[in-house]
Amino acid sequence: MLLPTGGGKSLCYQLPSLMRDGITLVISPLIALMKDQVDGLNANGIPASYLNSSLSAQEIQIVQEQAVSGKLKLLYLAPERLGTLGFESFLLQLNVRLIAIDEAHCVSEWGHDFRPDYRRLVQLRTLFPHVNIIALTATATTRVRQDIVRYLAMPQPRVFLSSFNRSNLFYCVQPKQQAFQQLVTLLSRHKNESVIIYCFSRQDTEGLVSDLHTQGFKALAYHAGLEKQQRTRAQEAFIRDEVNIIVATIAFGMGIDKPDVRLIVHMDLPKTIEGYYQETGRAGRDGLPSECVLFYTYADKRKQDYFIAQIQDELEQAQAQKKLSDMIGYCESVACRRQYVLRYFGEEWGESFCGTCDVCQAPSVELQDATILSQKILSGVLRTGERFGAGYVCDVLRGSARDRVVENKHNQLSVYGIAKDASRQEIMLCIDSLLRYGFLEKQLGEYPTLRVSDKGKFVLKQREPILLPKMETLAVLKRTKKEKETDYDFDLFTRLRQLRKSLADEQGVPPFVVFGDRSLQEMSRVFPQDTHSFSMIFGVGETKLKQYGEIFVNCIVQYVQEKGITVTTPKKKVVLLKKERVGSTVQKTKELVEKKYSLEKIMKERKLARSTIVQHLEQLVQTGEFIDIEHLKPEFKRFQKIKHAFLQTHSNALTPVRALLGEEYSYDELRLVRLFL
Repeated sequence: MLLPTGGGKSLCYQLPSLMRDGITLVISPLIALMKDQVDGLNANGIPASYLNSSLSAQEIQIVQEQAVSGKLKLLYLAPERLGTLGFESFLLQLNVRLIAIDEAHCVSEWGHDFRPDYRRLVQLRTLFPHVNIIALTATATTRVRQDIVRYLAMPQPRVFLSSFNRSNLFYCVQPKQQAFQQLVTLLSRHKNESVIIYCFSRQDTEGLVSDLHTQGFKALAYHAGLEKQQRTRAQEAFIRDEVNIIVATIAFGMGIDKPDVRLIVHMDLPKTIEGYYQETGRAGRDGLPSECVLFYTYADKRKQDYFIAQIQDELEQAQAQKKLSDMIGYCESVACRRQYVLRYFGEEWGESFCGTCDVCQAPSVELQDATILSQKILSGVLRTGERFGAGYVCDVLRGSARDRVVENKHNQLSVYGIAKDASRQEIMLCIDSLLRYGFLEKQLGEYPTLRVSDKGKFVLKQREPILLPKMETLAVLKRTKKEKETDYDFDLFTRLRQLRKSLADEQGVPPFVVFGDRSLQEMSRVFPQDTHSFSMIFGVGETKLKQYGEIFVNCIVQYVQEKGITVTTPKKKVVLLKKERVGSTVQKTKELVEKKYSLEKIMKERKLARSTIVQHLEQLVQTGEFIDIEHLKPEFKRFQKIKHAFLQTHSNALTPVRALLGEEYSYDELRLVRLFL
């Protein structure tokens, strides 16, 4: 089963385990992840435990006795457990009803995180020939999926593929110019929110933590070079919201199941798309908007090349180089980044504009006339023979007296020193923009060089104006976030977070085990005034209602009285007497819908594409405000056929539905029908 990170893979084996007798074995390679999931299950009244190297011999014996006696519903195991003496005998004493293999991509050498111990898992098929096995992953290409079936001995398995799309994540690649200053700006915008920052080396990790401390940020390092006790302490501080920033090495997986990480930053180039997807997937697991920012310079490729060169197997080395080239392609793409990632995993996405990556938001960036500096750069690349990289071209344009420039006699060129008045940063940022907008091209190789594209030669020859983003907008994120503009009461949310933290500390569990941010935000939006209305909040089950219901309701009621807020409580849902605002362009579409205009007439009136109008309708419906769109429903037979396809796929995702129906049905029509379902 392939589901995106945070897409509910755990539920696929946790729910069946509650509906049948016996125990479910869960194979997971990450000790930290086991602990987080077991804590969460126990908090919801589900008996679960784990066996891994973090436990003492006495603790292992206690857990095994609980499992044999039938007191556990789920038992998490590290894959290397199967190789320990006498462990098979223990397993055969259990009433095993389901085996779940998490992170199943680890079984494949073509995966980004191959682990030889995963090849031993085929023993489970021998030990339990009649027990169902489910293999789960979030990052598997077609080749990796084939290996999973092969090495886990799963003949003719049922394969379930969900979309890789994480619609709540914003993807952004920034030029690696003054990266630390950009990082400080980012962290200031995400103040008191959980952040993970990835660095290339342990030394970089420690250095960045030190630099962040000087800026007043609370941050801890997490890498393989630390003592186990230090890593555990750092992880506990992070998941308990005592420290909101963790700086980790890319090579060392953290296995954090924290749902409220709002920002993932890569200070250096990841080596694979799979690894990058998994690392960014740790953001926004609760479904709330989160950011993924990567600082990129082609020079970082050399760091990865060094380690790839150490690989002795030629096929494995070529494979690693191909994956790195794909990662560079992502960074240098001038098309939608979301679409690039989805296509990498073999998913044809029905949209060409996601609206939530820096490339798709680029049209909204303010442009300026950069003709003069751009002409100097293009001329400099041509005059130096298109045989040098950005740094060298910059040296020539600024009139550097470096030995290499003099030896090549480039100090005698007409372009030598013609951009003395521009700083090195301005020139490098302009080069980056010229690459993004197709005026320059990068020739890949051991030493990347620049060349002028046909487009660049044309505008240079015709002396056409060149418009590029303003320099100041390049040095910071293209995406802007309005401070504290939310559809919930932020002050109440802050108070509920404090209450959650104090309760979590008393119980010795992470705050998100009590309630996630999504639950607290909904409480701060609808102000439940009694335990009945509180029970309807997202994430509130029977166990949590009994344990926390009165405590949180009392806090909310007290806040409402202090602020003089008026709340009405209908039979089914608590509603705050306040309408969620929509943008002016969406409001204009709404006015035409209320006039019963057809879809085609609205498109003509607004001069907008069908996909944009459907997107407006989605936003209007999501506000929770009643709007009559019955007249926009597709013809009855087509509607019923699309509806049936959604029911067949058991999903809201568009891609599986279109795969069933074929190209006769557009993605816009599927999105429109989905609104009625």
